[in-house]
Amino acid sequence: MNVYDFTVLNQKGEEVSLKEYEGKVLLIVNTATKCGFTPQYEALEAMYEELKDQGFEILDFPCNQFLHQAPGSDEEINQFCALKYDTKFTRFKKIEVKGDNAIPLYKWLITQNEKGKAKNIKWNFTKFLINRQGEVVERFGSMDKPEKFIDKVREELKK
Repeated sequence: MNVYDFTVLNQKGEEVSLKEYEGKVLLIVNTATKCGFTPQYEALEAMYEELKDQGFEILDFPCNQFLHQAPGSDEEINQFCALKYDTKFTRFKKIEVKGDNAIPLYKWLITQNEKGKAKNIKWNFTKFLINRQGEVVERFGSMDKPEKFIDKVREELKK
């Protein structure tokens, strides 16, 4: 099993197969617009702009599970991100990343570690780096700023 086996919903509620991203290096992020880590959008967008032509994509999944820090509709979230941070990477429908209502993609992502045991998402802006084969190669926490791991993304793009 890999990331390409999953289907998610775009902002219009339409199904999108992650197979569309096959062969690309992905960064999957659960985000929130009213969080202390929200300014990471700026660095994420800079990373995306620098690396997108090399086969890099950021998949943004807004989530309101952590102190309700992603209020508003999908459209309101999208407008905020576009106006405040000029983000151009793909943003999907607001989701849940933990608990019974977590989407299947996140239920799988949290088990992708050396022990194969679920390691729950603790907060907004948890990031998963996915290689061109659709496998999780690294997980970065909320406090891991994009500048800290951009070299790891560059390394994956060279493979």
